[in-house]
Amino acid sequence: MNLPPDKARLLRQYDNEKKWELICDQERFQVKNPPHTYIQKLKGYLDPAVTRKKFRRRVQESTQVLRELEISLRTNHIGWVREFLNEENKGLDVLVEYLSFAQYAVTYNTLPSRRTLKNSRLVSKKDDVHVCIMCLRAIMNYQYGFNMVMSHPHAVNEIALSLNNKNPRTKALVLELLAAVCLVRGGHEIILSAFDNFKEVCGEKQRFEKLMEHFRNEDNNIDFMVACMQFINIVVHSVEDMNFRVHLQYEFTKLGLDEYLDKLKHTESDKLQVQIQAYLDNVFDVGALLEDAETKNAALERVEELEENISHLSEKLQDTENEAMAKIVELEKQLMQRNKELDVVREIYKDANTQVHTLRKMVKEKEEAIQRQSTLEKKIHELEKQGTIKIQKKGDGDISILPVAVASGTLPSGSEATAGTCVGPVTGAMPSVPLPPPPPPLPCFPILPAFVISFSLMSLAVKIKKPIKTKFRMPVFNWVALKPNQINGTVFNEIDDERILEDLNVDEFEEIFKTKAQGPAIDLTSSKQKITQKGSNKVTLLEANRAKNLAITLRKAGKTADEICKAIQVFDLKTLPVDFVECLMRFLPTENEVKVLRLYERERKPLENLTDEDRFMMQFSKIERLMQKMTIMAFIGNFTESIQMLTPQLHAVIAASVSIKSSQKLKKILEIILALGNYMNSSKRGAVYGFKLQSLDLLLDTKSTDRKQTLLHYISNVVKEKYHQVSLFYNELHYVEKAAAVSLENVLLDVKELQRGLDLTKREYTMHDHNTMLKEFIHNNEGKLKKLQDDAKIAQDAFDDAVKYFGENPKTTPPSVFFPVFVRFVKAYKRKRGMQQCPIGGYSLLIFTPISFQSPSHKTKRQQQELIAELRRRQVKDNRHVYEGKDGAIEDIITVLKTVPFTARTAKRGSRFFCEPVLTEEFHY
Repeated sequence: MNLPPDKARLLRQYDNEKKWELICDQERFQVKNPPHTYIQKLKGYLDPAVTRKKFRRRVQESTQVLRELEISLRTNHIGWVREFLNEENKGLDVLVEYLSFAQYAVTYNTLPSRRTLKNSRLVSKKDDVHVCIMCLRAIMNYQYGFNMVMSHPHAVNEIALSLNNKNPRTKALVLELLAAVCLVRGGHEIILSAFDNFKEVCGEKQRFEKLMEHFRNEDNNIDFMVACMQFINIVVHSVEDMNFRVHLQYEFTKLGLDEYLDKLKHTESDKLQVQIQAYLDNVFDVGALLEDAETKNAALERVEELEENISHLSEKLQDTENEAMAKIVELEKQLMQRNKELDVVREIYKDANTQVHTLRKMVKEKEEAIQRQSTLEKKIHELEKQGTIKIQKKGDGDISILPVAVASGTLPSGSEATAGTCVGPVTGAMPSVPLPPPPPPLPCFPILPAFVISFSLMSLAVKIKKPIKTKFRMPVFNWVALKPNQINGTVFNEIDDERILEDLNVDEFEEIFKTKAQGPAIDLTSSKQKITQKGSNKVTLLEANRAKNLAITLRKAGKTADEICKAIQVFDLKTLPVDFVECLMRFLPTENEVKVLRLYERERKPLENLTDEDRFMMQFSKIERLMQKMTIMAFIGNFTESIQMLTPQLHAVIAASVSIKSSQKLKKILEIILALGNYMNSSKRGAVYGFKLQSLDLLLDTKSTDRKQTLLHYISNVVKEKYHQVSLFYNELHYVEKAAAVSLENVLLDVKELQRGLDLTKREYTMHDHNTMLKEFIHNNEGKLKKLQDDAKIAQDAFDDAVKYFGENPKTTPPSVFFPVFVRFVKAYKRKRGMQQCPIGGYSLLIFTPISFQSPSHKTKRQQQELIAELRRRQVKDNRHVYEGKDGAIEDIITVLKTVPFTARTAKRGSRFFCEPVLTEEFHY
């Protein structure tokens, strides 16, 4: 039946009954005559010696002969066609000669002889030209015949000259065939050469002049106008050279195509409107290109300006930083100077304070001397009044005090002794009596140096530090120490290391750094011994490791047992951080520990004998509903963090589920996969109506015959060429990767745990309604939990709907299984799509291409040249697979062109037809 391989594969899938029907149909329509029969008849029509009457009789059957020939060429085996075209029969030459003869009258209107002209006019009134074109089309559908037609010196020229035929249907057929030839490698040049010949033969002033004339005049025949518009679109925009394309485009512009298309923009024919729009979308707008080049140039200038501004700002920032640094240094210097001045002032103050202290002491001593003098004067006056003594004034002004016995001559011996002790000169302020000697003079200068030296020695005195007795031998820290007289004015004079030791856990420090091979710790004080050391009189009721871990935990808290237990009673998370609460929950007393502690208490043994950990556990275990309170504290402390952690996960599941289910582009992709899968499997396994999502992973395992391409690779090519609008389907899938990492089951369990925690908190609040902290927590967070629960419900429902929508079971397909399928598929699709990424047409994107900066005088020209070069490079990178002449390709190209308009690979900016495929993978043009 002479079928191409793909049609043969399709035929083999039919059952025997269907195959037999096709064979019968083939036999019914197949013509049995050998090729030379038709050739002889055609030669008979061309014989100029045939009389007019005989020619008229023969030509009556010419159309039928040509129809039978066309059927034979189209349906017979390739061997029949080769026989028709071989050197012996030369069927192509005869057919082309007859076609030329049939349209002589139309093309030239004059022939060498009047008889030939009349015969040609007679033939031209029939459908012979139309059927001849169909015969040539059938021949060209084979690679062998196509090559012969292309290499024939007159075949394509005669096909082009057939446009002079008055039948619009014939002209449409010719244009469809010529358009298909344009898309074959080397065909475009042959078609243009044919129209150059057409111009010379028909006397056109410009190429394509007659074509445009027919296009304008045949406005009542839509099929011809569609074919004409399609041909113009292809002949102009199927070339790769941009300059040549613009040249061809301008040829039709000069012929008035643009104005005529503007008149046709309101045509009622959808087919014609599609072809017109395809041409307009393919128009290579040089003005727009230059505009974009100028835009790019302006953008680059703006970039250069911004970079320069950034450079200036960076320099300014650096200068500002340097200025700030200098100012900081200056302020530091001033601060240091002020500190030095302050130290001097402090020294002066100390000296002044010392002098003031000395002066006050001297003044006090003087006041005391004056007080003593006054007292003595009073006593002297009293004794004088009593007559015990007598005051005598001498000539030099001194005053002498004499006993009365001396004056009277009689004095007892006792009185004499007493009075003798009081006799002496007295000097004072009183003019009438001799005063006692004055106090010593002010000792400012002789006393002050000794005092200052004494104070200086006191200030230099350093507190003697007592040696620290450790329980273990410690290693030596080989530092270089300062002498006591060297620390004055240093930082060490302002610090107190002994106070630091009070804050440190020195026991732990010793445990960590003690030297090896040591016995038990030295017994310092019985109240500070560890319970694990020998000689300890402490009793421990807890297991050793548990007690040790509890001690470490309590030490980290830095709180007493009373403070910890009180904070637990009132749910005080400010006193006890939630991390400590969670650690402490690991030490909740077990039932056995409670029994041991209560037994010890009932036996009235002294609590002082217990270790700190046991005493804490004793008090800790007496808290009512300890487990509930600790759980509530942990719940309250972690509530906000839990909400912040769970909410994004639920939102990711919701967004991913809804986007996957609502994506129409993804649906189209799955539709393509189902179609191809059924095509591959239906002959062996029968067609299916759907597939499990896990099947998407198998697309990479299914490879082509040559093992160079996977099924996914092929699908990506199909999408690129046939369904370009869905090629970016993954942009409709939101947060799928985040949702893939979510364990929805665990999230829902966490939400339920939050609800249980809130219920427990509410029950506790009913028992302690005076607790404002619980009240505020419930009031502030109950609404947040309700919103989270609503999100969880929505996430569960949305996910279940999405899973069911794709035919999966929500119970066996969690998000960690469902979403990763799409993640893997999208990643694999992107990789395959990236391997043969369709170059994005549109030179407006080139404004973001970084280039080196040159002088402004050359910038505009260089930008335009670089833009053209970039477009040419993109055309080369396009690497389109041009048809080489495969059997059946011409018919396929013509069929596809009737379905989808031709779209150039690089169209004008803003085109919605960029990179839109029009053929299957086998027929790129």
